[in-house]
Amino acid sequence: MFENAPVRPSAVSGIPGAEAMSPQAPSIAALFESEESALLHYAIGIVRRRIVAEELVQEAFLRLHRIWGQVDNPRGWLYRSIRNLALNHLRDNPPEAELDEERAPQEESLPRDLLGRSEAIGTVRMLLAEMPEDDRTLIRLKYHDDLKYHEISKRTGLSVGNVGFRLHHVMKALLDGLQRAGIEGSEG
Repeated sequence: MFENAPVRPSAVSGIPGAEAMSPQAPSIAALFESEESALLHYAIGIVRRRIVAEELVQEAFLRLHRIWGQVDNPRGWLYRSIRNLALNHLRDNPPEAELDEERAPQEESLPRDLLGRSEAIGTVRMLLAEMPEDDRTLIRLKYHDDLKYHEISKRTGLSVGNVGFRLHHVMKALLDGLQRAGIEGSEG
């Protein structure tokens, strides 16, 4: 379905050498393949019903496909769209008191704190997706690749002090975003 969507030009800028780390932006099919599972978990965390979550993710990708060339940050757009679609669904379909056959058994047995954690993880992913690529690169290098500031400096061309300064502000912005979303601590 998404095979004919054009490949978006890369929007990486700001960090010298980032172009080499992040080649051309993916097609919508590649984006679907890489993000569908995380988006599904995010939607399940909000609506708590797998079938509904699958429909929301599908709807978000269909909407993105229609406006693919107009969206600068497709990953962030998808998380925001799924959040909005899920909240609309919850508003229009209040929870039912009787047993719902659509609900997957493993989802029914998940404790509330696991669902809250799943929603918090999805919120972090959404906030990261909305960040500029150079900020995501800094976070990936520090927290995924576990590099020291001087190693990040060598890869990005930023001074060691600037790496620390930017990471501090990026993480503060991430924390502020989590607090605005109602996630206050490690327990969500």
